[in-house]
Amino acid sequence: MIRFATIGSNVIVDSFLRGAAHDPRFFLQAVYSRTQERASEFAAMHGAGKTFTSLEALAADNQVDAVYIASPNCCHAPQAILMMEHGKHVLCEKPLAPSLAEGKAMAEAARRNGVVLMEAMKTTLMPNFARVREALPHIGTVRRFFAQFCQYSSRYDNFKKGEVSNAFRAGMGTGALRDLGVYGLAPLVHLFGMPQQLQASATLLSTGVDGQGSVLMTYPGMEAVVVFSKISDSFLPSEIQGENGRILIGKLSTMKDPVLVMRDGTTTDLSVPTIADDMFYEVKEFLDVIASGAKESAVNTHQRSLDVLELVDRAGKL
Repeated sequence: MIRFATIGSNVIVDSFLRGAAHDPRFFLQAVYSRTQERASEFAAMHGAGKTFTSLEALAADNQVDAVYIASPNCCHAPQAILMMEHGKHVLCEKPLAPSLAEGKAMAEAARRNGVVLMEAMKTTLMPNFARVREALPHIGTVRRFFAQFCQYSSRYDNFKKGEVSNAFRAGMGTGALRDLGVYGLAPLVHLFGMPQQLQASATLLSTGVDGQGSVLMTYPGMEAVVVFSKISDSFLPSEIQGENGRILIGKLSTMKDPVLVMRDGTTTDLSVPTIADDMFYEVKEFLDVIASGAKESAVNTHQRSLDVLELVDRAGKL
């Protein structure tokens, strides 16, 4: 059993804990929040025995083995490094960090302290992602990768009224590229590696944070397009196009409803049964890595997370 603490007390942590409950090795020992009132409320809601309002006190607690970090993106690196310097394993929400330099510092801290660091990019750990990978040879030479994650933010209406939340605040390491675009960049890197060339465009809001954008990348004989937005919706499927057929994906973040469509019109449902509380799969992978004695996931490797951050850095500078 691995004794966990959580940093953050938002709906993402609620979802994480529902998923984690499916793995008997997971034990929620403590929660951290900036205020004692919220920490106590969240601990009571989820059955944690300890609360913290000090990150240093949490890091020093020898009754915590691992920490799940779901704080604002700008906090990921300093919080993760603090925890790892005290010997704690870290499962960190995506993106691993706002920048490549911070991501490298996190990976180095994990190596230096002999602990597991893994980005909580659930997409690449979903059973349906493995099915998509297995189906790739059927579509022949791949010519185009198209991924979209356009989801109107519930905070955008308030932003238009002048109320700026962390989601659109400068300096928080957020924005459409980091919050949503990485859902397209991660499977691209996992399946095809790094591109030869990259072009990007973005619509910047009044705070300087990107509300939407797109990244166009080229590979030998193939192009990749990743489209993302927090200020508009889209229900287009993502698609991997080959000379013999294509693979459609209904919702990128959960790899929902993947379908293989051959050029002659033959279709094959690639879906496999999955647990509804799908953050279970990242928890399972993380705990499996700890149990095996390995220092990083063989799927969500440090290098793949850093490769995505390199693309984020490059796109953000264009």
